[in-house]
Amino acid sequence: MRKMNSEMMEIIISYVDQYFCEKHVTPSVNEIAQGVDIPKTTAYRYLVEMDNRGMIEYDGQSRAINTPMINKFTTGSAPCPVVGSIPCGTAEEKEECIREYISLPVSLFGRGEFYILEACGDSMVDAGIDDGDRVVIRMDCEARVGDIVVALLGDNESTLKVYGGIDAENQEAILLYRNEAVYPGKEIRTKDLIVQGVARHVIKAL
Repeated sequence: MRKMNSEMMEIIISYVDQYFCEKHVTPSVNEIAQGVDIPKTTAYRYLVEMDNRGMIEYDGQSRAINTPMINKFTTGSAPCPVVGSIPCGTAEEKEECIREYISLPVSLFGRGEFYILEACGDSMVDAGIDDGDRVVIRMDCEARVGDIVVALLGDNESTLKVYGGIDAENQEAILLYRNEAVYPGKEIRTKDLIVQGVARHVIKAL
């Protein structure tokens, strides 16, 4: 490989910082290579050399990259797992699978048990949640009427809906859709409801 170019090093740092700001996770080596238009092996060697020079922190693992800007952002942050998707439509079974971790600033979210789900479907668009958005879910809190919740129904079916409280007469939990154009007045009623968390923030899809 040719002598490493300091200008390319700055380009890589700038790309990593911009990627992190947009997606809240650092890019993979392959994404860096594509983003700055160099071969993947070259990108890897640059990252190793930049780590040796103290310009970044890189331990050789995918997405394990810290720049000075990212370090400032993640100070006082906690790792949060991204565990797959949740339907915003008809309830359906989903198996949790951790895809990656991202950092949540404690100053904004506080300390607690969080995870992130990717929304799929259109039943929550009136609540500002579109298909492909990521939703930050807090587990260690009680759901109140009007909260957006991850609802586990009978037969391990999960869905993202607005919690409408309990119908005292029938002892049924009420889950509400939020897309009047497509699902006017639609709701789910169930006696087998487990709330697996309450939505606290939406990260919009790019």
